[in-house]
Amino acid sequence: MSLRTIVIVGFVAWAGLTLLLGEVPALRRRSLAQRLAAHTGGTDRPSRPTLVWSIGSLTAVLAPLAEDLGGRLAKAFGSHDELAARLARAGRPEDPPAFRLRQLTRAGVAFVVGLATGSVLSLPVLVIAAGAIGAALLTFLVIEQAAIAESSRWQRRVIAELPVVAEQLGMLLSCGYSLGSAIARIGDRGHGVVATGFTRVTHRVRQGLSEIDALREWAELAEVAPVHRLLAVLELNSHASDLGDLISAEARNTRREVHRELEELIERRGQQVWIPVTVATLVPGVIFMAVPFIDAMNKLTGA
Repeated sequence: MSLRTIVIVGFVAWAGLTLLLGEVPALRRRSLAQRLAAHTGGTDRPSRPTLVWSIGSLTAVLAPLAEDLGGRLAKAFGSHDELAARLARAGRPEDPPAFRLRQLTRAGVAFVVGLATGSVLSLPVLVIAAGAIGAALLTFLVIEQAAIAESSRWQRRVIAELPVVAEQLGMLLSCGYSLGSAIARIGDRGHGVVATGFTRVTHRVRQGLSEIDALREWAELAEVAPVHRLLAVLELNSHASDLGDLISAEARNTRREVHRELEELIERRGQQVWIPVTVATLVPGVIFMAVPFIDAMNKLTGA
């Protein structure tokens, strides 16, 4: 074993041993705030001492770097949507730095597995490097695409549920409910993603925002045109006495839009059905046509 290999293995072993020993409470160094806590008269709850270098501190250092690098890679491959909004739509509890760190960690594992697999198969160095990089990029893009798909699925559910919720909102406003109470009632009694959004709007109103500002905040998160159109109607609440008719008209427009998109989807899928049928018909036909063609060519050439 060469000296360089011994140094690398020793460094990796030292780093791993340090991180493992950092999880042992008896070996942790207490911070200055924890040492002074006994003399400040604050809470009596014992705090957990921390190491200068532990798994938590290493994650806190690497997470912002992973977020920056992951964001640059995602933009390079055409993903320009805000990650925080995508995670909020998907209902994931993790923040963007934690998501990017997990994403790059799995990509790094795929890179190492690709290197190990190429080395075991005794492939050329360029093939091993290309395969490892391809495996890492594929893992990164699969995780990115999964987050995008969850966000798009949430947006489609918002568009599908919005007409019914808008009609309920219009009926409540026509019955004398205020905008805030109507939103709170739908949020309490509903179970879809729009009702969950209205519950969030109600919480933001209780924190001091106006109903329109809270709705605008939720519309920016949703980023779908029907929600912004409904918000434009609801902004007239302070200037009009009855918005029931306008909201019902907007709900009908949204329902027609959803119906049109559904018809387009059905038509596309109907066209996709003919692709395997066409291939299955053309391939035998080409073979049957090739037999007399080859026979005719042989007769013309005298072969």
